[in-house]
Amino acid sequence: MNLLDLIFPKKCFGCGREGKYLCSLCQEKLKMAKPICPVCGRPSAKGLTHPRCCYELAPDGLTSIWEYQGGIRGAILSLKYKFAYEVAGEIAELVVEKLTKKKVFLPPKPILLPIPLHGRRQNWRGFNQMEEIGRRVAGKMRWEFIPDLIVKRKTSSPQTELKRKERVENVKGVFLINKKYLPLKPKPLLLFDDVWTTGSTIKEAAKTLKKAGAREVWGLTITKGH
Repeated sequence: MNLLDLIFPKKCFGCGREGKYLCSLCQEKLKMAKPICPVCGRPSAKGLTHPRCCYELAPDGLTSIWEYQGGIRGAILSLKYKFAYEVAGEIAELVVEKLTKKKVFLPPKPILLPIPLHGRRQNWRGFNQMEEIGRRVAGKMRWEFIPDLIVKRKTSSPQTELKRKERVENVKGVFLINKKYLPLKPKPLLLFDDVWTTGSTIKEAAKTLKKAGAREVWGLTITKGH
């Protein structure tokens, strides 16, 4: 136990028990998310985009690990609003465990791309939580990791504060491709985010990537909301 743990002991976001941010009992209570089509949101085998939902700029599939509830919800909220840097490492370990031990469908040998924050927001928060978690996940999974392939060119309101229709407008045109990575590699691209609700953010990022020549773009989120 280090000095930080003595001063600010780790407490489970699910039950308050000391020791970890998500204790083993609360981990067992987490509900696995059911796969859905990223375009229409209806159930889909393996999270593949339905043939009837496919269009040129659509994401090719989606994998969400847990439902956005319980201890994992508390852990994600702490990352966004309490700047809990250490929580990122523990969440990454849980994500890797589920990706390797559960039957999760993902494209082979993808390049992991965390959803970016605008520079001002990242400076205010101190770090991009998805970049920190994604770096650890990619390392454990032996995936290529490019944190700055897509960049956010303007600030936008937090999606959690908006209604469904407003979320689409809020992220329209906010992403750009970092020109130093053009032309894009012919490998599957895996967009990584914390919560899938309407999917507006990942769908807009996928559209930007496909316009730039990406052949295959998937979404991977830690949780799925309602």
